[in-house]
Amino acid sequence: MAAMNKSEYRFSTKLVRGGLNRSPNCETSEALFMSSGYVYDSAEQAAAAFRDETDNFVYSRYGNPTVEMFESRLALLEGAEACKATGTGMAAVFAVMACQLQVGDRVVASRALFGACHGILTKTLPKWGIETVLIDGGDLDAWRAALKKPAKLVFFETPSNPLLELVDIAAVSKLAHEAGASVIVDNVFATALKQRLLENGADIVIYSTTKHIDGQGQLMGGAVLGRRDFIDDVFLPFYRQTGAAMSAFNAWVMLKSLETFSLRYDAQSNSAARIAQWLTTHPAVDTVFYSGLETHPQYDLACQ
Repeated sequence: MAAMNKSEYRFSTKLVRGGLNRSPNCETSEALFMSSGYVYDSAEQAAAAFRDETDNFVYSRYGNPTVEMFESRLALLEGAEACKATGTGMAAVFAVMACQLQVGDRVVASRALFGACHGILTKTLPKWGIETVLIDGGDLDAWRAALKKPAKLVFFETPSNPLLELVDIAAVSKLAHEAGASVIVDNVFATALKQRLLENGADIVIYSTTKHIDGQGQLMGGAVLGRRDFIDDVFLPFYRQTGAAMSAFNAWVMLKSLETFSLRYDAQSNSAARIAQWLTTHPAVDTVFYSGLETHPQYDLACQ
């Protein structure tokens, strides 16, 4: 019987077996490679490795076998061609913007953002001569108006952190592409379990793997996923030079966390729905921000 292609695995199997690359020792669990550097059979092999002419690992700031397994698993889950893991979620956000932007570029983003993301857009990027425009992400007319001028990047979270505001991914991606912009979306709340961003027009997906992927308050991490040419030609040079890499130990722990990811996520989602419904009847509560409620103004978009 021919071996099944890993992309054909069910989602639950990908969470456990995706990206697995056993060493010659044939270990059951993923191996933890706590190494900064690697050895070669000859000077010629080393030189070729440093020129990216072989698949040899060079330096763990560039790539590591354990981290690569984690990246491969995330790529399978997301349906992406490639992935690079970072030390934190904010390292992923900053690197994916900084590797593409230069003086004079323009970024359009939803106003409903995690605080540190808001800071990058409103404090860091403007110091580098980059224009940032913040709009109401749920208002398609606002996106149309902002994207009448060319833009380099469009950035948003959906659902947003913390008020769970939604953005119409497909509609905004279409507008962004017409304006010449690449679309970066933070998928940390819905995750690949519930939302397929690349299938709906996004170009790049980012994560704080600290959140649901680790999910147990143990450590921090991030990830950037997208097309192979973007990761290799645009993101990777910046990533290597600026040291955004995830540690091998963190990647190994997260590989183990992914094995229980769907179980934890479903339990958390079910609890959140029950709590939101209960809060709607509480006399001390005026408003509940939960798009799964039929009374929520974005309920129809949430159902999509």
